[in-house]
Amino acid sequence: MKYFPKIGLEIHIELKTNSKMFCSCPNDPEERHANLNICPICLGQPGTLPTINEEAIKKVIKVGLALNCQISEFSQFDRKNYFYPDLPKGYQISQFYYPLCKNGFLEIDERKIKIREIHLEEDTGSLVHFQKEGYSLVNFNRAGIPLMELATEPDITSAIEAKKFAQELHLLMHYLNVSDADMEKGQMRVEANISLSKERDKLGTKVEIKNLNSFKALQEAIEYEIKRQAEVLDRGGKIIQETRGWDENRKITVSQREKEYSSDYRYFPEPDLPPLKISTQLINEIKAQIPELPQEKRKRFKREYGLEEEAIGFFVYNKKLSQYFEKVISEFPPHLPPQKLSALIRLTSNYIISDLRGLLKKASIEEEEFLISPAHFAKFISLIEEGKISSRIAKKLLEEMFGTGKDPIKLIEEKNLLQITDEKEIEKIVKIVISENPRAVSDFKNKKESALQFLIGQVMARTKGRANPQVVSKILERILRS
Repeated sequence: MKYFPKIGLEIHIELKTNSKMFCSCPNDPEERHANLNICPICLGQPGTLPTINEEAIKKVIKVGLALNCQISEFSQFDRKNYFYPDLPKGYQISQFYYPLCKNGFLEIDERKIKIREIHLEEDTGSLVHFQKEGYSLVNFNRAGIPLMELATEPDITSAIEAKKFAQELHLLMHYLNVSDADMEKGQMRVEANISLSKERDKLGTKVEIKNLNSFKALQEAIEYEIKRQAEVLDRGGKIIQETRGWDENRKITVSQREKEYSSDYRYFPEPDLPPLKISTQLINEIKAQIPELPQEKRKRFKREYGLEEEAIGFFVYNKKLSQYFEKVISEFPPHLPPQKLSALIRLTSNYIISDLRGLLKKASIEEEEFLISPAHFAKFISLIEEGKISSRIAKKLLEEMFGTGKDPIKLIEEKNLLQITDEKEIEKIVKIVISENPRAVSDFKNKKESALQFLIGQVMARTKGRANPQVVSKILERILRS
């Protein structure tokens, strides 16, 4: 490569708490009425005093522990001074000198991306623009919501890697249950710092791209910015340190302002809030609450179930269906031969990922709300593996189970769905189909292989999918070649 990109990410994530960061106003991202969840404290009116949301502190520590960070024994809040219409106080309560977490990492494709720090601050309000009328209004409902900011070191080397980092962090937020991180609702916003250098271990001049609100936009903006900077350097120009925005329609970055430095914000300790002393006991209590995380789950699913990477990825991203999958597996009898158990596991995975997911999507039902118990699903899978029902009948049976929650054995009896395996019975039906389709028989004898599939289909139709297709094929070939 002519230039080596160095990319660092700053990711803002709104935390899922009952109240805002420094007051008791509801933290409700679903509120549609403007300026309802506000009070004198989050509006920064004179004489008001903030108080610290303990739950938000614990959630950031939880994220820090999951990301292998050092948790600070001492931390404090600071004032970040700047003016913007949706910042009611004229400053933001943030952390600069003593963040809650530092020196962590997140592993992406077996490479550790270092995390410089994670700190806690309050979110701003939001502006609503009326382009035709020529004015903007301010909604302060979001002002004061607990906002976690994570900053990486410039360890990321490509747009794809940046996207993977953001996606993995998004997934982690759900596993830890600290944030919904819905990017469409602004609950997770990403900023990318990009520089190019001709030397692998050196940084170029940094350019920041603000407020990227989708993984696609993150990747496209970084790819464009790398290309733009390379073209400037190729012409002998210089990159200026600035903040740029992403124009989604034109797929380009546009200059917004020259970059501020930390000194521009005139940070000083927040005089209205006490410093934080974080005990080892509290850290250990929070650590004990951390569930199995995505990286650990990937390794375990590979080790215990031998699934393919694509299936593992599905179950890692679909947490409730992965829990259901494991409950189904636990229903199979212990001490099964490894080959048989492996076949059952593979079938369970395939039917959950394809057929069951399709039924859930079609019915618009949440993953935890469908009626099929793990025990009944395990029976259903065993019926397929033992050859008692065909794949065609399996689809029909699963639909019946999905709608009723009934035991598959009872449904088979009620609907007469058990597979026909008796060769004499199948042979009778095969002879009828042969007599009714002389043209297909002639085509088969003229070595048209599609004719055999047509005749198999006719037998399956006549038996309503209950005949064993392998047995049907064997009998058809024997009779037709005789």
